[in-house]
Amino acid sequence: MDALLRSYGGEAAALATSALWAFTAVFFTLASLRIGSYTVNRARLVLAVLFLGISHALVHGSFFPAGAGAEAWLWLGLSGLVGLTLGDTLLFQALVDLGTQRAMLVMASWPILAALMAFAFLGEQLTVRELAGVVLTLSSIAWVVAGGSGRATAGGAPARGLRRGLLLAAGGAACQAAGVLLAKKGLSGGLPALSGTVARMTVAAAGLWIVALFRRDAWDALRRLSADRRGALFTACGAVTGPFLGVWLSLVAVKFAKVGVAAALMSLPPVLLLPIGRWVFKDPLSPRALLGTSGALAGVWLLLLKT
Repeated sequence: MDALLRSYGGEAAALATSALWAFTAVFFTLASLRIGSYTVNRARLVLAVLFLGISHALVHGSFFPAGAGAEAWLWLGLSGLVGLTLGDTLLFQALVDLGTQRAMLVMASWPILAALMAFAFLGEQLTVRELAGVVLTLSSIAWVVAGGSGRATAGGAPARGLRRGLLLAAGGAACQAAGVLLAKKGLSGGLPALSGTVARMTVAAAGLWIVALFRRDAWDALRRLSADRRGALFTACGAVTGPFLGVWLSLVAVKFAKVGVAAALMSLPPVLLLPIGRWVFKDPLSPRALLGTSGALAGVWLLLLKT
């Protein structure tokens, strides 16, 4: 059993992360329809810090990771600011400018960027089999997303919105990749993944709420949450599956697996959302979606195959 965990622990955590993030997308979609995506974005990080801190206190005896050194806090804090605060802000605006279909198609490139960054800065190299698995998984996901029915453009100036949306989505993908790389660097000293997640999420939440204070709209989020209990409940559920359990497991994944492999396995939510969307939103399953899912599963098989 121990050998199995050492061999597949990172990959299993990455797959679990994808499953959790798929449900997170559903919860946050339902919440955003009621109280707005900007409110959801800020509230989810605060709730995640609360849940993570309580878990850390139960496991390690303190709300915050007292044993983490200044260097670990630096790298993990930068990971939170780049990947969660800045990256998610860019993604949310890209969704507005591009629509879900195009934004998620551009964002699907982030595992490739993560693998390239890991090669350049950490010296991680993928085998031919792993590289084939990454390419097959991501191309299949892109095939599924490209066949969606999202809006082509948004707003009253389609060309301008399209150009800006593409830049924002590309920036979000780069931030997501850089955030994962910085997190792996912060965990390199042996810090537990839970402690790293607490540090990362705390700095990200602080950064987002400092921006909200400067914008003078911090109280608006609290007002919306208190006025809509169902929206608050969906936000809380998404906070549990996403920035709490999902981000925690994502750090377990990047700690024990290669960054490129973990990133590819964590990019599966668009495929996993197909049966969930069929169940929750009654979305039809097209032959294209089924074919893309088969390709993604074949890529996952290559990534999990040990030689």
